[in-house]
Amino acid sequence: MTQDVKRAAVLGSPIGHSLSPVLHRAAYAALGLPWRYDALDVREDELAEFVDAMDDSWAGLSLTMPLKTAVLPLLHDTSETVDVVGAANTVVIRDGRRHGHNTDVMGMVRAIREMSPEADLTNATILGGGATARSAVAAIHRLGIEAAYVALRDPARGAHLSHIAAGLGCDLRIVSWEEAHHHLDADLVISTVPGDAADRYAQGVPDDPGILLDVAYGDQAGTLVPAWRAAGGAAADGLALLLWQAADQVRLMTGLEAPVGEMRAALSREHPG
Repeated sequence: MTQDVKRAAVLGSPIGHSLSPVLHRAAYAALGLPWRYDALDVREDELAEFVDAMDDSWAGLSLTMPLKTAVLPLLHDTSETVDVVGAANTVVIRDGRRHGHNTDVMGMVRAIREMSPEADLTNATILGGGATARSAVAAIHRLGIEAAYVALRDPARGAHLSHIAAGLGCDLRIVSWEEAHHHLDADLVISTVPGDAADRYAQGVPDDPGILLDVAYGDQAGTLVPAWRAAGGAAADGLALLLWQAADQVRLMTGLEAPVGEMRAALSREHPG
């Protein structure tokens, strides 16, 4: 039986740097699906028109910021995680309806658990307070962590994170950017800022570091991950998050388990080291 050729894409502006096509195309090839996946430059003010013009050949979308929040009014329904975090990085299109999902949260959880599957994590520190930090708060909750610090340049802007944490029953304490130095000894540290912004903490890695997930990679990567590893800690960069969030997107869009090994291999060829 000939399978329908479905379409999917990652939207954003600019979008040429995205590695999502590498991951999704590798998955389709491994699954034997004759699907296509593109990177399309779509601005926030163009999103509604683009989504309304999509026909039944579309299987889904991956979204970058600020489209993760701009898409919310355009969805027919949303997952519980989207409702908690207030952002959808994935749209699944089925039977003419647009379903919003957030795979960033479980992407973080999987990236962290891959580093240390059995670690007993009781506390965490999150660096940064942007959209990715929202997912980080939900991720630490999924990991069973009930207490965390969030370091912000302007602590007064942490109200939205405190609101998310309160809804999840997590004790979240907002601290200044400078105070973060005192909280790097947490079981888990998640940096959600560009690498150069986190470089200041590379000289303050604890003697016995826990686990670090730094969402920066490539040109955005800094010195925190190598410094953490040099001190003997387990650390992963944003490529791990990218892989696992894409794997969940593939599963949601195709209904099949993602071929993570093939996706990881394709990512390594495109972005070695």
